[in-house]
Amino acid sequence: MKFRGRKKREKLNRLLPAREQKDPGKGVFTRRALLLMAVQTAALGELSRRLYDLQVNSGDHFARLADKNRTSKRLLAPPRGLIADRFGTILAANKTNWRALLLSEETTDVEGSVERFSQLVPLDEHDRSRIAREIRHKRKFIPVVLREFLSWDDMARIELNSPSLPGVLIDVGTTRSYPFGELLAHTIGYVAPPNEQDVAKSALFALPGMRIGRAGVEQSQDAMLRGQAGSVEMEVNSVGRVMKELDRQDGTPGDELALTLDVGLQQTIQNRIGDLAASSVVMDCRNGEVLAMCSTPSFDPSLFDSGVSRAQWIEWTSDQRTPLIDKTVSGVYPPGSTFKPAVAMAALNAGVISPADRFFCPGHFDLGGARFHCWAKHGHGSVDLHLALKYSCDVYFYEVAMKVGMDRLAASAHDLGLGTELGIELPHQRLGLIPTPEWRRKHKHHWNGGDTVVSGIGQGFVQVTPLQLATYTSRIATGRKVEPHLVRAVNGDIGAQVDPQHWPELGMDDRYLRAVREGMFAVVNESHGTAPKARLTIPGVEMAGKTGSAQVRRVSRALRESGHFNSATLPWEFRPHALFICFAPYDSPRYAVSVVIEHGNAGADAAAPLARDIMTDTLLRDPVNHKSAPGQTVADAE
Repeated sequence: MKFRGRKKREKLNRLLPAREQKDPGKGVFTRRALLLMAVQTAALGELSRRLYDLQVNSGDHFARLADKNRTSKRLLAPPRGLIADRFGTILAANKTNWRALLLSEETTDVEGSVERFSQLVPLDEHDRSRIAREIRHKRKFIPVVLREFLSWDDMARIELNSPSLPGVLIDVGTTRSYPFGELLAHTIGYVAPPNEQDVAKSALFALPGMRIGRAGVEQSQDAMLRGQAGSVEMEVNSVGRVMKELDRQDGTPGDELALTLDVGLQQTIQNRIGDLAASSVVMDCRNGEVLAMCSTPSFDPSLFDSGVSRAQWIEWTSDQRTPLIDKTVSGVYPPGSTFKPAVAMAALNAGVISPADRFFCPGHFDLGGARFHCWAKHGHGSVDLHLALKYSCDVYFYEVAMKVGMDRLAASAHDLGLGTELGIELPHQRLGLIPTPEWRRKHKHHWNGGDTVVSGIGQGFVQVTPLQLATYTSRIATGRKVEPHLVRAVNGDIGAQVDPQHWPELGMDDRYLRAVREGMFAVVNESHGTAPKARLTIPGVEMAGKTGSAQVRRVSRALRESGHFNSATLPWEFRPHALFICFAPYDSPRYAVSVVIEHGNAGADAAAPLARDIMTDTLLRDPVNHKSAPGQTVADAE
């Protein structure tokens, strides 16, 4: 049966067309197809797995990378904290500043972008060298400032040509402004762009628009005023052009400082000083608040932010009146006769004299082969402490200085605030000098009696600052170790220094302080005192003070005894400095004033009337009813 069936199939196959006959290799082809299908299926599975991994597992990561290609994010310099006076009048503010920046990471041709930009907004050699230096040293994601303080025309040209300026963008920031300009330049100080040393200390300083304090309160309180950086995120196209701003987180502004200064009083004093090379400090002697600090001549502080020209710098530095120096804390002068109350206090506390002890003044004092003159050619006769201060008798203080000795004299002067560092919030303070024999030995010289004699009248090596003189006067007036200070409040929080009880007692005998105050009262108010021109005209208010005339050039004995010497005829730079210190009201001291007029000649004629006017202005400014000087206030700025 099987055999017949096979034969029958073979016969049937012969009758079928060749294309319908069974292919003997058909089984092999099917196995290859299955293998190919298996490979394709495996590849498709791996592709599916990879797609799933990319889209699901890593989707967020690649979405962020995609966003990064279309967005640009950078840090923003924080707004600098405001500075105001005691009544809220703004002394240092911020104003809008449009600038052009270059982001190196947004362009493949940095030099080309800079060159094309310079064809639209000219860059000088200084700008080009600065830009090249910053590009080399800054990371690519940190913008480089091409030009600040752009005008509307500059910005229009940049925007119009932005397709050919890849990496260049216009940014808005702030720059420092000083509404009162030269009036407060020394005390408030100024800001300037950070240098390479600053950037090395903190990356924050590399941000465009970042400024650092270089003088005054701006420098001493820089860390408080600086604030914290913000950020901005922008959408950009394929060539880096900014399309729109997506998000902005403004930086945290620096602290707002309220100073003890009264800008209205400062302006009044400045008007009175005029064109003199002079300085004056007004202190509240109860709590150390400094109400005014004038140093003339002055300068425009805003120039340091935008850039000081070479011509301007030469003009400042060649002026013998030194406009760039804050004379109140950096100017050192022989105190002359204003030092005599300190000599008296040293001798009284040491017990080497009493207020009633007398010395005879024949007009000169001889020590060895040297003769030291009194300013009164024929002398003052027999004088005690009261008369010696009233007449400003040099011979009396020659004698007293020799009795007390220079070491004890220096220690007492330091306690009174002379020749020592004070706690005021200002940089570049000079200490001045109260010399001692030990100091002299360190400089390889021998201390002799003549050095002590001339120190007794505030000459020789003795040097002090106007701020020290005001502090010294405050301490004599109150008997407390008052420290001058400028910062009254931080973000509205008033410190404990406004309380007079904050300051410890000076530790000097009240009887002796009273004797010295009475002598200073006599200088101004008694007949034949040296400063009748300083007498106040305010009813019921009296002032105590002390004159001083400090030589800057030695006068020979022969010239002095010739009777023809007149310091007023000397060239300006050789004339004596004129000084005056005072406090008022006498019966309840509140204010202390120091005045130094460089080469003003006689303290009684030049400095005393000016100090009287300053004290009068100060007393008449009732803080309860006082109106702030014209200008923007903190409330306006906010």
